[in-house]
Amino acid sequence: MLAAPINPSDINMIQGNYGLLPELPAVGGNEGVAQVVAVGSNVTRLKPGDWVIPANAGLGTWRTEAVFSEEALIQVPSDIPLQSAATLGVNPCTAYRMLMDFEQLQPGDSVIQNASNSGVGQAVIQIAAALGLRTINVVRDRPDIQKLSDRLKSLGAEHVITEEELRRPEMKNFFKDMPQPRLALNCVGGKSSTELLRQLARGGTMVTYGGMAKQPVVASVSLLIFKDLKLRGFWLSQWKKDHSPDQFKELILTLCDLIRRGQLTAPACSQVPLQDYQSALEASMKPFVSSKQILTM
Repeated sequence: MLAAPINPSDINMIQGNYGLLPELPAVGGNEGVAQVVAVGSNVTRLKPGDWVIPANAGLGTWRTEAVFSEEALIQVPSDIPLQSAATLGVNPCTAYRMLMDFEQLQPGDSVIQNASNSGVGQAVIQIAAALGLRTINVVRDRPDIQKLSDRLKSLGAEHVITEEELRRPEMKNFFKDMPQPRLALNCVGGKSSTELLRQLARGGTMVTYGGMAKQPVVASVSLLIFKDLKLRGFWLSQWKKDHSPDQFKELILTLCDLIRRGQLTAPACSQVPLQDYQSALEASMKPFVSSKQILTM
């Protein structure tokens, strides 16, 4: 293993409240990048020196070495940055599929999302910009809000607003200069998701892919009746079950092209040596974290 991030879903899996749980004893970590050092005589697709990432969750990436079957791994190009390769298999894939699979968006259309400074949020901003889509990015208010806003705008965010600003009546005027979003991406739940729904255009879709507030999604009856909004869910592990390994590989290569063109960078990262994993785990669970912890081997 070369590097492996700590994602919220990794923590959920350890806590036992994730949709996929490995048999115990197990190694933590669902994502990362490794370099092949040796292959068995029946291996045909991989060779020593290749960079690989897990094909599916639950492989256990927080370790220095492992022996895996060829089917459990997908080769990725080694000419992309290490941090990009280590964080390629989960967040950018989720962002890309949510932007492509739920609404037929055209350049100039807008998308609204919460948790915009998360790993998925940062990928949504960049992939949307590459597709010519405009983004309204909602974040929690915090002491360094201007710094965060500037950083997200440098990635391609058109608007960065706080949860409180989203609730204000003046938001009605906001859409005079911008089409109402047809797609909302929800990683929080609770009041935050209700506010996203209120901003959607008639017939629009809200896709939920996380629940950081640990509160249910509440949709008012009037929004469902008079705006005919759709509530959907997305889980990358299920998408992989519904599609072939080749289709996942195609998705990875599409994202690698964006990385090479400079249109998709890794999220803000803090590299931590594997032996300091406890401090990395603690840091990853603190509120208002804008930097992803990456374990380096």
